[in-house]
Amino acid sequence: MLEAPVLPILVRRVRSSDSMEELTSLLHRAYAEQVAMGLKPLAGRQTVDVTRARSATGENFVATLGDNGPLVGTILFQETESAAFPEWFLRPEVAHFSLFGVDPLHQGRGIGGLLLRAVEARALELGKSEIALSYAEPDTKLAGFYAHRAYRFIQHWQWPYTNYRSIILSKTVA
Repeated sequence: MLEAPVLPILVRRVRSSDSMEELTSLLHRAYAEQVAMGLKPLAGRQTVDVTRARSATGENFVATLGDNGPLVGTILFQETESAAFPEWFLRPEVAHFSLFGVDPLHQGRGIGGLLLRAVEARALELGKSEIALSYAEPDTKLAGFYAHRAYRFIQHWQWPYTNYRSIILSKTVA
C-alpha cells in the first residue's frame, strides 16, 4: 500500500487570494476547546468580516500544507484595535501577537513553533527586544505551551470582549 506524501509546512504572510472564510473556520476550530470550557474568546466566535478587519491591522502569518495547501495555522503580529492595550504592549521595545491558532488535526507537528519563530524573527527585524501575548488564564494547556518556550508572566488583563481574565506573557527575543 502506498503512503500519502507528507507535504511540507510553510509559513508565509496572508495573501489577498487567501480565503477569509477558511481563516475564520480555522480560528473557530483552533479555539473550540476554549469555547467548550465556557470561555468566549473573540477568535472563537468572530465573523468573517471581523477576521478580515483584524487581519488587516497587523502582519498576518499563516501556516499551510505545501505552497497552495490548506491553512493549518495562523498568527497576527502587531495587531492594533480600539480596545485599550496592556501597558506592556505599548512599550517601544515590545512587539506582540494575537489570533494564534493551529488546526487541532495538525497540532503536535511543530506548526505553532514555526509560527512563533516567524513573529519572533519579525520582532527582531523591527529592533524589538521582547515579544508579548495575551492568553486565557483558565487554559492551563496553553500555560504549559508558553512556559516551555520561556515566556514569563507580566500581568493580568481583562479584555472588554471576553468573559475571562487574561494573562500577559513576554519573552526576550535574540
